[in-house]
Amino acid sequence: MPDTPTGVIHDIGYQRYEGPRLGRGYATRSLFTRNVRAAYGLGRSAWAKVLPIGLLAAASIAALILVVVNTQLPIEVIDYVGIASTFTYAATVFVAVVAPELVSTDLRNNLVALYLSRPLRPRDYALAKLAALATATFVMFAGPMVVLFLGMAFSTDNGFAGVIEEFGGLLAGLAAAAIHAAVLAAIALPFASLTGRRVFATGMIIAVSLLTAPISAILQTLSEDAGGQLAGLINPVNLLNGVDRWLFDGGVFDVGPYGAVYGLVSLLVIAVGTACTLLRYRKVKP
Repeated sequence: MPDTPTGVIHDIGYQRYEGPRLGRGYATRSLFTRNVRAAYGLGRSAWAKVLPIGLLAAASIAALILVVVNTQLPIEVIDYVGIASTFTYAATVFVAVVAPELVSTDLRNNLVALYLSRPLRPRDYALAKLAALATATFVMFAGPMVVLFLGMAFSTDNGFAGVIEEFGGLLAGLAAAAIHAAVLAAIALPFASLTGRRVFATGMIIAVSLLTAPISAILQTLSEDAGGQLAGLINPVNLLNGVDRWLFDGGVFDVGPYGAVYGLVSLLVIAVGTACTLLRYRKVKP
């Protein structure tokens, strides 16, 4: 009777990994860094860079024009907080396009489970994505502010004291930018995480501003008392303008004695948006 065939194990040179295990923290930081880069199309096609880089470049050019205008007029046309207030609509478009790129693509391609097969946990994934979107949005605000600061600092007539004054204004602008970025990211990412279709996700995010803006404007026009001053709470852009008026004496409309209400609602939006994002990914299994 012939011998029973047996299998053969061939050594083809693979070796067991013996290097350091960088772990969960490293994976989370890497995901964060990768997504900040992805928000601006770095490492991707030229087409992916058009909107984010184009918006940042346009805002920076506008800041250069403001340098010329501010130095030629006796009063400052717009300050650093004013840049945050006026650029919020453009930043809304930015998060509406970038948020789906960060999360909807992973959902459509079933990549979330692949990420979670590593040391990453659902909480890490959600917070890394949210932080990356907020950071990318902050850069969108901060870029033109830095351009304005450099221009005004080099053209000041008050020497070092003038530079210090401009630096104080820059810090206030960066604080406003951080608030704007956190609120917009907390609104956009939960909506983007609901679908793998980027077009639908972008439409939902933009609809939040488009549908609430006219209602807020009408209420502000019809009422000059508390109703009009609180009408900005229902629209993200007006909400942030209200915070600017309360904290930095900026913004574009009067919130009366209700500035603290705008601040509390902004904190609530950030908290609820973060909680919704965590809840969305808590059910995802590796």
